[in-house]
Amino acid sequence: MKTTDKLKNKFKDQLFISVGLDTDIRKIPNHLLSGNNPVLNFNKTIIENTYEKAAAYKINFAFYERNGAEGIKTLEDTLKYIPGNLTIIADAKRGDIGNTAEMYAKAIFDQFNCDAVTLHPYMGFDSIKPFLNYSDKLSYILGLTSNAGAADFEKLKLANGKFLYQEVIDKIIEWNKFNNLGVVFGATNLEELNQNLEKLKNLPVLLPGIGAQGGNLEEIIRLFKINKISDFLINISRGLIYADNSIDFGKKISEKLDEFNNRIQNILNN
Repeated sequence: MKTTDKLKNKFKDQLFISVGLDTDIRKIPNHLLSGNNPVLNFNKTIIENTYEKAAAYKINFAFYERNGAEGIKTLEDTLKYIPGNLTIIADAKRGDIGNTAEMYAKAIFDQFNCDAVTLHPYMGFDSIKPFLNYSDKLSYILGLTSNAGAADFEKLKLANGKFLYQEVIDKIIEWNKFNNLGVVFGATNLEELNQNLEKLKNLPVLLPGIGAQGGNLEEIIRLFKINKISDFLINISRGLIYADNSIDFGKKISEKLDEFNNRIQNILNN
């Protein structure tokens, strides 16, 4: 099944949240630390308690790569627990010259069998093209990110009057011949999001920044509702997976995800 079809099925059920598995062993419940592979056990519990209520899972590769071969094995084992009807986003932020990008694309889509990836566009089209060749997959390109450092480059004003992130969005639209490109737009940039929604109407949008980074969920959902845009994912990582550290953390996180879903659905349905 194409990634876009997987997402559409979830959007029809008004499920828009991507659960971010940015798993940091320093933050998981203490009672897991005495067991074998605490990170995997933590991820397994999160998935078991959220898979029916989530639209996708975003796996931040850095949290696994830091542990070398053992971390990669944990990543692979984590992926096996995610049901096939859910979109798996490899948050790897790749972007390199063509032959290297081809190897990155093979790793993400062939080796790890992920459905989507995050990319940065700094090196231009040839660094993106190998990912485009996977027409059934989806590539989210960094547009305007949720971190403070976005102002260093992404918000620079160009000679043509556009901001750099707007030039990137225009390029994404130009490159999107196979309808398998999307954009990452930080939920902390509410004003900019409002100003650029017309450009985003025909692109899948991945929105990090809700929760720990301070993005306002209700305001984001209202914007998309008013503009009749339904192809968006709200990623929540720290604000969800570390919501509880008790023995029953899985159940508590399930309840927290219910709260987020209810907040979204209350706006969409009223």
